[in-house]
Amino acid sequence: MVHNYDDDCIFCKIIKGDVPSYTVYEDDDVKAFLDISQGTPGHTLVVPKTHVPDIYAYDADLAAAIFSKIPKIAKAVKDSNPEIKGLNILINNGKVAYQSVFHSHIHLVPRYTDHDDFGMTFKDNSSKYDEKAYTDIQNSIKSQF
Repeated sequence: MVHNYDDDCIFCKIIKGDVPSYTVYEDDDVKAFLDISQGTPGHTLVVPKTHVPDIYAYDADLAAAIFSKIPKIAKAVKDSNPEIKGLNILINNGKVAYQSVFHSHIHLVPRYTDHDDFGMTFKDNSSKYDEKAYTDIQNSIKSQF
């Protein structure tokens, strides 16, 4: 993998060692380090070692290189603490989706209980859709391939 960096990117600075981090895993393709916010204990970020702003900028080779590492890193996070009961894996793409650092990164958020400091809500909007609405959305997405 060719490593391209953005001199203004905090994650590129972490990858290059210009900014310290609590690295838990590193290889030629990715660096995984603790999220400084620690949404829950063990909250880890997995970042490509090349500057790519979001998932839309990945090609198949980059995706294979990055995503193939996620199970190994996730398992290490889970195995690090017997109190971890689950793990959310998240990628935020775009400001509206809560992306705050525009270097693609994958959050591994350990879950300890239903009442830890992390939450997600998936609202059921199915009553707003009929067969035509679902089909229109389906066809709009399918037409992009």
